[in-house]
Amino acid sequence: MKYFKKAEGKKVFLSPIDVEDCEQYTEWLNDPETAVFLDCFFQNISLLKERELLEKLAKDGYVFAIVDKNSGKLIGNCGLHNVDWINRKAALGIFIGDKDYRSRGFGAEAISLLLDYAFNILNLNSVMLVVKEFNTRGIKCYEKCGFKKIGVRREASLVAGKKYGEIMMDILAEEFMENRFNEYLKG
Repeated sequence: MKYFKKAEGKKVFLSPIDVEDCEQYTEWLNDPETAVFLDCFFQNISLLKERELLEKLAKDGYVFAIVDKNSGKLIGNCGLHNVDWINRKAALGIFIGDKDYRSRGFGAEAISLLLDYAFNILNLNSVMLVVKEFNTRGIKCYEKCGFKKIGVRREASLVAGKKYGEIMMDILAEEFMENRFNEYLKG
């Protein structure tokens, strides 16, 4: 596939999604180890269904492919959803589909690039997300990126017969800029 650098970091760049990647996304979203952390866990994602979703997202949304800068390989995606222009807020979603790229900082960098886009290009003020409480890797990543816990929806997810809470987190533009400045000072 051909990817275009919309935002670039040291490890990854964000590119507009390519509908032709639907087979790779379908594989990832049907993998229980990946899907358990996403809202699509209980869905049967067909190639046709994923293609239609990618076509819609490519036209209407702010969803990006996450691409390994060195290899040019698609490793996941991230995006801003439910953008509210009046109140300058959105929800963030991300997943690293390629298991070889998990817990290595690729997701955190992708989130940082997406937040930079949200706050400095789209002029949003608040970005939130919802994460299942058993997703400890995700929670650590979000905290590293500057997100703060703002609430818990108790017993909101049922997985394998067990109830789990969903943690709501957010970050404000001012906090992102402050966090970015402090990272710059560290060097």
